[in-house]
Amino acid sequence: MKSLLIVRLLLFVTIEYGVKRINMLQTPSHSPDTRIGVLLAQLGTPDAPTSQALRRYLAQFLSDRRVVDYNPILWWALLHLLILNMRPRRSATLYQRIWLPEGSPLLVHSQAQATGLQNQLGDAYHVILGMRYGNPSVAEAMRSFRNEGVDRLLVLPIFPQFSAATTGSIYDAITEAVLRQRRRMPTLRFVPPYYAHPGYIQALKATIEETVKRKDEITGRYLFSFHGLPQRYIDEGDPYREQCQITAHLLGAALGLDQEQWMVSFQSRFGREKWLQPYTDETLKSLGKQEIDNLVVACPGFTADCLETLDEIGNEGYEIFKAAGGQTFWLAPCLNAHPAWLDALADIVRQETLGWM
Repeated sequence: MKSLLIVRLLLFVTIEYGVKRINMLQTPSHSPDTRIGVLLAQLGTPDAPTSQALRRYLAQFLSDRRVVDYNPILWWALLHLLILNMRPRRSATLYQRIWLPEGSPLLVHSQAQATGLQNQLGDAYHVILGMRYGNPSVAEAMRSFRNEGVDRLLVLPIFPQFSAATTGSIYDAITEAVLRQRRRMPTLRFVPPYYAHPGYIQALKATIEETVKRKDEITGRYLFSFHGLPQRYIDEGDPYREQCQITAHLLGAALGLDQEQWMVSFQSRFGREKWLQPYTDETLKSLGKQEIDNLVVACPGFTADCLETLDEIGNEGYEIFKAAGGQTFWLAPCLNAHPAWLDALADIVRQETLGWM
């Protein structure tokens, strides 16, 4: 009889402990936040225009297998023994030419986008900026959402056109920061590429028209310069080039341009491998030799002004064009925190979070 009582007591204690354990696992340690989290995911920027900061940034950026997929052992040796000992100093000099009093242009404009989007969406959403490389990082943003109890997250890569080297790398960062390191998973949604979204096209149109309007109306040539990729990536199935072409066609039509008035080029190539063509620097040289009177350059694939737009196009590209014989050169700003772009971003977020509100 005594044995039976002991067995029953042990069984009761075991069941009670099991129930409490299950409740602990199912109940969050903090009150859940009913807001929808929105991660505004940007590529990244160095913390300062110095060789030391550029070395840290480039080491992280160029170690990403999504960006450079050469033999990892050979690439590690080349990166750490040669590139990181030479490139940071030159890159720091370039960044110093475009650095703002508030910091990196990319960071300043991206933070303004996050703030503007938060104001557009209101209290039902919580927008945080996260960088794939550098600070503030994607991992930091994910920790903030977790600590606040936000368990419905929309990831908004700030790249309208998809590439595995950019948007795909954001997916990797989310996987590393959330899916591989948590036992309690948030509900995740990813914004698909929005290269043809009407709001995005209209925002591009607005920034270009405002640039031209300030300089009086022109009927010159328009160059839409996108960031380049190795041609091999496209051959392996990356949809980036096709989506860039669609954006350019829609933008040209929105601006009321004839097919002969605009063209597409690709910038920022690196190394000796064949990249997407035509190259922007060679195109600018060719247009300069034609003594084009008025050239408007826009960078539709960049949503925030950065080194590639402000210096590579605004400084180096302008010098190439003028040296070859070109005349007037106007660079349209990126979307940055333009009201039309904030409207488009808010529309995209609301569309992609249908059913959560």
